[in-house]
Amino acid sequence: MREKLYRFMMGRYGNDSLNRFLLALSLVFFVISVFGVRGFYLGGLACLLFAYFRMLSRNTYKRSLENNRYMNYEYRVKRYFSNLWKNLKQSRTHHIYRCPSCRQKIRIPRGKGRIEIRCPKCGQTFIKKS
Repeated sequence: MREKLYRFMMGRYGNDSLNRFLLALSLVFFVISVFGVRGFYLGGLACLLFAYFRMLSRNTYKRSLENNRYMNYEYRVKRYFSNLWKNLKQSRTHHIYRCPSCRQKIRIPRGKGRIEIRCPKCGQTFIKKS
């Protein structure tokens, strides 16, 4: 039986990150549809069918391009939330200002009063409260 499955899947694309995301999304949609929302059932079914279509496809080049686009988008979303979390942690101890002329971010420690800040990139000076 295992040998037949191996022969059937030979030359097909298989599973990847986008497929795992689609399968998880379809599971979430099915769970939501249990509570009586009919549209989510159809959305879950569409995600499930698309995931199996991608898994059994023989056009591996197009499927890998789709996965690369998904991975790029996923990376941008993760990077955004990582930067947001990092800035939130820093906001307790530092102020982050932008230079009025070149828009460079400058990190200043809190609690120093009104100080003159010199931009390291362009040399512009401006006064802010820390």
